[in-house]
Amino acid sequence: MKYTVEDVKNYIREEDVKFIRLAFCDVYGTQKNISVMPDEIDRAFTTGIAFDASAVKGFGDEAHSDLFLSPDPATLAVFPWRPEHGRVVRMFCSIKRPDGSLFENDTRSILQKAVKTAEEKGVSFSFGAEMEFFLYLCDENGEPTQIPYDKAGYMDIAPKDKGENVRREICLTLEQMGFHPEASHHEEGPGQNEIDFRYSDPLGAADDTITFRSVVRTIAARNGLYADFSPKPLTDKPGNGFHINFSAQKTDGTDVTTFAAAGVLDKSAAMTLFLNPSENSYARFGKSKAPRYIAWSEQNRSPLIRIPAAQGEYRRAELRSPDSETNPYVAFALMIHAGLEGIENKMILPPPAGFNLFTATPEQLERFAVLPQSLSEARQTAVSSDFIKATLPASLTDSYLL
Repeated sequence: MKYTVEDVKNYIREEDVKFIRLAFCDVYGTQKNISVMPDEIDRAFTTGIAFDASAVKGFGDEAHSDLFLSPDPATLAVFPWRPEHGRVVRMFCSIKRPDGSLFENDTRSILQKAVKTAEEKGVSFSFGAEMEFFLYLCDENGEPTQIPYDKAGYMDIAPKDKGENVRREICLTLEQMGFHPEASHHEEGPGQNEIDFRYSDPLGAADDTITFRSVVRTIAARNGLYADFSPKPLTDKPGNGFHINFSAQKTDGTDVTTFAAAGVLDKSAAMTLFLNPSENSYARFGKSKAPRYIAWSEQNRSPLIRIPAAQGEYRRAELRSPDSETNPYVAFALMIHAGLEGIENKMILPPPAGFNLFTATPEQLERFAVLPQSLSEARQTAVSSDFIKATLPASLTDSYLL
């Protein structure tokens, strides 16, 4: 359900809501929030709720510290793990300056602008996320260890898979909040899990991703566990990927996913800094199905992009390089702009890589470019990219260079 301002006010009155969390993200996709009481909801919707932006990464310094949170009523969700009496709800927010203009480093607004640009060009995008995470035991003080919750492997079942009940609780909680997990299973690493989301519009899919990470961490903690989304938490085990499925259609129904995928492939090196934002991200590349080469294929899972054989509404491409610490608003915005360039120029994909890139010979690999192999290299590639300069605010890019 897409709530209006009046719907939200009525819900707060009728459902004994006592705390409203106004949620937003810093430039790296880390969720933040301010809690306000019901009496403040009118002010939140009219003038916004002020906060000290200087304390948030990428939001400025003490000289320009006042920003305002403006809630999006359509994103109202209840926290089902809180008491029914004195309920807690959450709304995602736009971030504005005191004069009412949008704050340039508000990544949710950056994605909204990208969606609007695509709509003006007669193209709509859809996204679906597949996100991996590890569950670790905590010590006697409740602090996380690096001891995996189980020793199960890919798609194992209970009792070997101890994460089954935790995943079920996560999925049921998400459903109660109005989101739609599609599938869940144990991944390859010990204590590693994956939950996939149903296809959605770009903004909804990004909001779902942020909500998902929050719910996973909350449910894990309630079970005495720690959820780790870092790209490569265990050096000798698979890393945590954030596989992004996407498709593109014109308003007349024409499928243009292949053109969009060609655009994303073409801009993949320039985007890498934002899809893989930490030094740890680059320890994941080239191992355990995490791509290294800028290539695509149909069923092969070793290239950067996979485009399975499918038609109609199931036609989609999968970008496999991002990791689970990626800011989804930035990632989806970049992919939309890259996809639009591919569509407008009717870019053609190069010949597919129909073989395992992890075991290929040097002669087989010589025709493929390589993704940046370190955070430093990714930064240099982004800084020199005209595409990044045209797509993202310089102040946001600068935040990723620190």
